[in-house]
Amino acid sequence: MMAQFLEIKGRYPDALLFYRMGDFYEMFFDDAEAAASALDIALTKRGQHLGQDIPMCGVPVHSAEGYLLTLIRKGFRVAIAEQMEDPAEAKKRGSKSVVARDVVRLVTPGTLTEESLLEARRHNFLAAWAEVRDTAALAWVDISTGEFRVIPCPISRLSPELARLGPREVVVSETKEADLAGLVSDSGAAMTPLSRGSFDSTGAEKRLCELFDVATLDAFGSFDRAEASAMGAIVDYLDLTQRGKLPLLRPPVKEMPGGSVQIDAATRRNLEITQSLSGGRDGSLIAAIDRTVTAGGARLLERRLSAPSRDLAEIRARLEAVRFLAGEARLAEALRADLRKAPDIDRALSRLALDRGGPRDLAAIRAGLAEAGSIARRLDGDIPARLAGAAKDLVGFGDLVAYLDAALVAEPPLLARDGGFIAAGHNPELDEARQLRDEGRGVIARMQADYITETGIQSLKIKHNNVLGYFIETTATHAEKMLSAPLNETFIHRQTTANQVRFTTVPLSEMETRILNAGNLALEIEKRLYDGLKAMVLDTSVLISQAARALSEIDLTAAFADIARGEDWCEPTVDDSRAFEIEGGRHPVVERALKRTGEPFIANDCLLTSGETPAIWLLTGPNMAGKSTFLRQNALLALLAQAGSFVPARRAHIGLVSQLFSRVGAADDLARGRSTFMVEMVETAAILNQADDRALVILDEIGRGTATYDGLSIAWATLEHLHDVNRTRALFATHYHEMTALAHKLDGVENATVAVKEWEGEVIFLHEVRKGAADRSYGVQVARLAGLPTAVVERAKIVLDALEKGEREGGTRKHTLIDDLPLFSAAPAATARPVKQESQLEDRLSALHPDEMTPLEALAALYELKALTGD
Repeated sequence: MMAQFLEIKGRYPDALLFYRMGDFYEMFFDDAEAAASALDIALTKRGQHLGQDIPMCGVPVHSAEGYLLTLIRKGFRVAIAEQMEDPAEAKKRGSKSVVARDVVRLVTPGTLTEESLLEARRHNFLAAWAEVRDTAALAWVDISTGEFRVIPCPISRLSPELARLGPREVVVSETKEADLAGLVSDSGAAMTPLSRGSFDSTGAEKRLCELFDVATLDAFGSFDRAEASAMGAIVDYLDLTQRGKLPLLRPPVKEMPGGSVQIDAATRRNLEITQSLSGGRDGSLIAAIDRTVTAGGARLLERRLSAPSRDLAEIRARLEAVRFLAGEARLAEALRADLRKAPDIDRALSRLALDRGGPRDLAAIRAGLAEAGSIARRLDGDIPARLAGAAKDLVGFGDLVAYLDAALVAEPPLLARDGGFIAAGHNPELDEARQLRDEGRGVIARMQADYITETGIQSLKIKHNNVLGYFIETTATHAEKMLSAPLNETFIHRQTTANQVRFTTVPLSEMETRILNAGNLALEIEKRLYDGLKAMVLDTSVLISQAARALSEIDLTAAFADIARGEDWCEPTVDDSRAFEIEGGRHPVVERALKRTGEPFIANDCLLTSGETPAIWLLTGPNMAGKSTFLRQNALLALLAQAGSFVPARRAHIGLVSQLFSRVGAADDLARGRSTFMVEMVETAAILNQADDRALVILDEIGRGTATYDGLSIAWATLEHLHDVNRTRALFATHYHEMTALAHKLDGVENATVAVKEWEGEVIFLHEVRKGAADRSYGVQVARLAGLPTAVVERAKIVLDALEKGEREGGTRKHTLIDDLPLFSAAPAATARPVKQESQLEDRLSALHPDEMTPLEALAALYELKALTGD
């Protein structure tokens, strides 16, 4: 057995080997030690190899999926070796013969299909990048839904594309492994190198043609050698991991660069589109606006937010559909009620194609297609073209639904081997076998009653197990009677346990044979019928996939309409201009968070339109006042509009945005040896080198990670470059008040500030963005709010006053800081906290308990307080 394990393991050295032994998957040697540690299970030993104990651990087959999920999340790959024959067959070759085993599947992060291993509302993409001479391409597939796409992708575009897709695994040529390791790692995906042969473009094209049963790929579009290479590598990898059982893939779709808004990885991270900065979904844009009610609709929402469209006709068609359902509240709610009952058809179909499905997947397709018909009937009449097209894809499944409804029970089991999923009356042969099986059970019950009468033993039972079959069981006390004449002529002793004695009879053995044959026959018939139903569904898979996409489209449209109606969002005007006019804009995530606390969100305008000249707002104001929120909210409004959603604003006019860039926040990149300032400069450089005149750029505090004058000069030059060279629309937040002078020098730059109010030494943040410049940053006041010790705050005020005085005097006295601020001498004594003056009014107020006062007492107290004020 160990020889067989080592032979199989030798073929999969980079994977943990799940070696099937009866009801367990066992692991040995290094695999056992790694798995035991990762899964927190016991590590034991089994025999010896080369004089050393063999480490061993195992997991039950029936609960293996949970362990697989843990291992995959921890970065392991798992090869599953199943028993390929019955142990009884192996014994026929000799008592020491080993049961034949082989790997039936290689489980990797990008090839998951089981419902328990996947996130229902997120895609699970497997990607491949290929380079052929001077061209390169990225292909990706979700085998759980069948989506298959490819896009031209030079290596300079690989990082943003991986950021957009968020694949779980990326396949690369072994010759490119070293070059791409950093890029793939940054995306959070696992990287899998394949041989150069997997990326051969000629062989790749042949594999694709065989997969889709076509003579040429021209029927699906025009693909260059790099695109064919990337797609072919995916198919080759799927053939390897699925051991020849290829998933049900849709024909490949070629995406063109420029079809969606360019958003790089840093911008996606800063805007928290699908994931918050803390790493989870909570706090992200998608979590705040997701009102879809189907898994397919949620996955479509993620795709739309990750890649907002640049096709004006497409955007307007989406908005038209949302507008229609936003105005038809009753229809929208009826559609959402139907959609809630629609299972995940795409993934059920994929599991059936890979032979990992069961009767429950057939029932899911039945239920989904039945709801599709109901939804299509609701979408009748004068409706927008986009909804009409989706409704058209939902019809034509009446016969299939009726057949599945007649064939399947209402609640079928998960696995076909469990039986009991074919409805009574569907197949006469099955009904006959079941009748014999069920009548046999009735006969067993009657036989038990007869034996009780014959023996007089009321506790006598007829039971069944897989070893003995049917047997008669009684207590040891009564066994003596059955072993004595005349009962011993009828009852044949079979087994004695600690407390029970078991017997059989000739009639009971004969009945057992009849029942077992009937039961096995019924199960075989059900399995045959299951295969027929599965084939019927797969023959219609193309149309079913179209229906699944249509359901997702309707769900997302209804979800956008629901949030537009419920949260008072407006329809944006999206055109081919350079306009960016937002009135009463709100940040959807922050507003949602504030609603939970009962606080209002302060809406703000953003008018970047300035004729043909660049439109840039230079935003000043204190920390904590909401500058970053204002910057991000406007970027998100543009993203939502081009994703096809209404936006949180009173009015929005947005000229098509080609690129979205965000440089907000700061963090070290210790793994690459980059300081906060270096990260800031790298991200700023990427913006200045790429942004075109249709881009929307938001920049926050450029240059703050270095010396004051260095930072000011970098920020100054950056703003000038955006204005003169990039000629883009931008929001530029800064604490360098000197930069406000640029508004008088550059035609397209305007000053704006976040308003604050001072009251008795306190700073009140109004969160209102107004035209004009801030006079100072209020940093010391914010520091006090953060809880800095009073002594530190008071000392900071003294330093600030001296610095501002030196600035006003022109900085001519070089000794000012040293002489006037003894920074390097002993620290001054801490400023004493002001002694609170006694107040008779406050004392009287603190003594009042309104909940315990009558109205008359409260009125009297009010007069008393008024008298204390002296009025």
